[in-house]
Amino acid sequence: MPATVTQELQNALKEWSVAVDALVQGETIVLLRKGGIRETTGHFSVKHSLVWLYPTYEHQNPVLLKPAYAQQVSPVAPSGHPDSLIIQAWAEITHIFSVSEANQVNALLPYHIWTDQFATERFRWKPKQPLFVLLLRVHRLDQALTIPYQSAYGGCRSWIQLAHPMATTPSRPVLNAADYQARVQTLETLVNSTLGYN
Repeated sequence: MPATVTQELQNALKEWSVAVDALVQGETIVLLRKGGIRETTGHFSVKHSLVWLYPTYEHQNPVLLKPAYAQQVSPVAPSGHPDSLIIQAWAEITHIFSVSEANQVNALLPYHIWTDQFATERFRWKPKQPLFVLLLRVHRLDQALTIPYQSAYGGCRSWIQLAHPMATTPSRPVLNAADYQARVQTLETLVNSTLGYN
């Protein structure tokens, strides 16, 4: 069923294009975040629960992706971004977990698109800060939106504000409520049992 409640969203979460595609295809509901170099507070935090998924091409590294996803990464222009971007979906960030040991996040390896090397490298950078595990319920637009790139969107940061608010409808959840909840329950159980949450 298409979404029936129209919202105007302007905030966006930046993520590798290959990860956005995996979310939109329903192949994962998991993102791993440590934050960008240019985070305003110096560390990652979830500023908004409803966001556009903004695909980035900067720093995509096939070595850090499982083979099926590594082969989807294409070379980009020297600028690191196209002249325009396609927004396929918006998402609700429904759950946030933080982990502080590489072996903890490795338990989640079957549920995301990255290799165990990715987790190791993330922990080496700002080792005193946790890695955040985000679970997202994604809603795919019936017709993708094309927006022009702006320099304000660049840089190594997690959150950006688009030039104009855009309507979230018509759109459809990638996973129905039952399927999404089943995945969440699996991950919550894993977090509770393996990562020490009560």
